[in-house]
Parts: sequence; C-alpha cells; structure tokens
Amino acid sequence: MVDGLLCVRYRRWAAGLVHRMELLGAEEVPHPGLSTYDGCRDSRRHRQLFAVIAFVCAMPMELRPLRRRLRLQQGNPGYTGRVGDHAAIAIVTGIGTARAHAATVQLLDQVNVEWVIVVGITGGIENQTPVGTVLLPELVVNGADGSRHRPKPLRPGNAHGTLWTTDSLLLDPVVHADLRDQGVVSLDMETAAIATVCEQRGVPWSVVRAVSDRAGDGSVDSEILGLATADGRVSFSAAVRYLLRHPGAGPRLVRLARGARLASERAADAAIAALA
Repeated sequence: MVDGLLCVRYRRWAAGLVHRMELLGAEEVPHPGLSTYDGCRDSRRHRQLFAVIAFVCAMPMELRPLRRRLRLQQGNPGYTGRVGDHAAIAIVTGIGTARAHAATVQLLDQVNVEWVIVVGITGGIENQTPVGTVLLPELVVNGADGSRHRPKPLRPGNAHGTLWTTDSLLLDPVVHADLRDQGVVSLDMETAAIATVCEQRGVPWSVVRAVSDRAGDGSVDSEILGLATADGRVSFSAAVRYLLRHPGAGPRLVRLARGARLASERAADAAIAALA
C-alpha cells in the first residue's frame, strides 16, 4: 500500500516536470526519473522514457556558448533544451578528473542519456597550433593509469591524434617532447574520467575541444591555474592578488581570456554542427 502511494506521488511529480520541460520547447523530453522510485514496477529501475544528448563541460565559460546558441534554460540538473530533433542537457563538472567522474556518474544516474559529448578548451602540446583550432582526438589517454579510450567519431571532421588527460600541470619541455612522440596533440583534465564512466554504463561518448593556449609557450603556469576555483570560475580576489604581484601581467591575462573565449565558442559550434 505504501509503495503504491509513493508510486502515484512520483508519477504526478514526474508528469508535472515533463509538462514544464515541454513548455520550454523540447520535442523529446527526458523523463524526470532523477531518482526513480524502485517500488514502481513499471519504472524499469532508474530508467527514463526519453533519451537525450548530454553536453559535458568542465567550466561555466565552456558551457556559455552552448547556452546561447541552443537557448538552453536552467533546469535540474544542468541546462535543458533542444538540439535539432533531440532533447538536450548541458552540465558543468568542475575542474579535474575526480569532479568530472562524480558529475558524470550523477548525470547518468539522473537522466537517460543516449550520447555524451565532451565540449570545451584544451592546451596544445606544441607551439604551432593556432589558438581556436578545433581538435577531434581519435584516442584519449588517462595519464594517471595509462587507460585508453576511443570516442565515437563526430561528423563532419577528421579525428586524429591523442588527447592526454592529467590532473597535473605539465610544464617540462622534455615531457612535452615525449608526449608528442606518442602522438599526443593536446592536454586536458577531464575527458578520460568522463569516458571511463560512459564506457562502464554503455553510453556512447565523443569529444570536441579547441585550443585555448599552448603548453610550451609559457602562457600558463601554476599561478595562472590557481586563478580558477574548483568549479571552473575565475576568482576575482585571486586575480587581483596576482596582478599586485605581477603588475605587468594584465595583457597576458587578457590574451588568455580571449583565447579561452574563442576556443569555447569554436568547440561549441563544432559540437552543434556535428548534430545538425
């Protein structure tokens, strides 16, 4: 009897949320089984009725172009809307493999995702790649354990090279040269962790990133990395302290900010184009 009452209450709550999302314009709406009650025999245990495309970003600035272009509306979790004929959701994980792993687990627990696309910026491993260049790696390697992950190819575009995921800031030119010899073209701090969760759940995943800076040109160091908070936002107070210590660093920060904005926009455009 108690199970039956809870099941009815769940269905009413779920129906209301579906209706609100339909009003936002989504043709296919993820069923809000965010924690589907196990007592409902027809709930298929933590599965939803509609599948969605999920964009996963590490930082708010990477998600911002997707929000604008797709007119996503804030929901729970993340931001919801539509891309082409698909319902869409976009989330921010925060920086680093641990946060990326935890956020992806939570997403896949809450939403029936049919495809995860990692979108954002990356650091080029050599100094010739122009800032803003879109990269579609054919292989992602977790630098911590050496595990290798192959993304679902995106179209249009030719996948090439390896994306190296690491929680460490790699500044040694010798390390850069060794990675280049292994076919590594860029660095990030999240993709391998997201790929691991997706593969464990049987969810296809892809990655599109664009170069925001170059690891070997000295534009990013540990102090610059420390300006970002764990959730990927820039700390204003940390930036002020940095400029007090380095009065001539203003142009450098502006250049990095412009590169990150350009890369975020191009990565978002490429991800959306792949689904058009």
